[in-house]
Amino acid sequence: MRWKTRPEGANWGDFGMDDELGRMNLVTAEVRRAAAQEVREGLTFSLSLPITVGYPNPRRGGPELQLSERDGKPYMNFPLSQIDPSFTDVFSDDRISMYLQYSTHWDSLAHAGSMFDANGDGVEEAVFYNGWRGGKEIVGPIDYHGDGREVHREGPFGAFRMGIETLARKCIQTRGVLIDLHTHFGKEKRHVGYDDLMRVMEADGVEVGSGDILCLWTGYDELLLDPETSTNREVLDASCCGLDGRDRRLLDWIDASGVAGIVADNMGVEQQPASPAEGERYAMAPLHEHCLFKTGVHLGELWRLGELAAWLRANRRWRFLLTAQPLDIPGALGSPVNPVATV
Repeated sequence: MRWKTRPEGANWGDFGMDDELGRMNLVTAEVRRAAAQEVREGLTFSLSLPITVGYPNPRRGGPELQLSERDGKPYMNFPLSQIDPSFTDVFSDDRISMYLQYSTHWDSLAHAGSMFDANGDGVEEAVFYNGWRGGKEIVGPIDYHGDGREVHREGPFGAFRMGIETLARKCIQTRGVLIDLHTHFGKEKRHVGYDDLMRVMEADGVEVGSGDILCLWTGYDELLLDPETSTNREVLDASCCGLDGRDRRLLDWIDASGVAGIVADNMGVEQQPASPAEGERYAMAPLHEHCLFKTGVHLGELWRLGELAAWLRANRRWRFLLTAQPLDIPGALGSPVNPVATV
């Protein structure tokens, strides 16, 4: 057995000792059939930012689109008569180099873990959802030990459990439920806790159920799409709502709601910096800790939700069919996604 004790509030083992999907297990055939009933107009909305648009994070640069080559020449408007004079074809190819979590994306459950004593032997280790271990299943060039040791190792590297391919092969199609925080709170920076969320949901008549994906529109996507603010980190960091990951009642509500995932148009779903913590040691990103590490609730970030939110409000609806497939990239910790809402 990989673990003898699980973190307080965790659901490790509830979906099986070798589970890698977490709460996405709640997206059942019955849930999909119910989600399909939300399609009434047949209208679709792309919920992805252009892949060149993302938070200007110096650690996650934007993508580089480049031309491929053939025989040392750019493969753009390339006449195949260069290969054989009898050919009339003209071809073009290109390639892209990018950080997988720069623009609209899903986080895998291997994206965030915690230093935790899962063996009950007094030694903390890097542990991820359901007890999968750093250095064993999620492997990098350095093993960081709780006693401060750093052990360098040879590859291969990657997430050999809970990589993003696990989510891709689940085929994410379920009911999306949008909560319009922007209309209620504007673009002022705000830590949204349980009371705020319940007030908005009650005012708009929003209901969520098991297997739903919660979509939070804060207006942050508008800032990213505006050339005047898209690269201004000072403005971006001082704007819009994010969930308060230290609000215990909010975390309890997430558990009770049965949502399979939470996505937002902002940088991290939760507000950063987080609210002040108690104790000497704590998570910098408490919502990531609770969702990805403890309960297996997938997180999606930098989604484009404004256009959908406007339509839903005008039509007094908040539910829709959501299709949100990540790329099948074995071993990756996240993936770009081009989600589609159908109403």
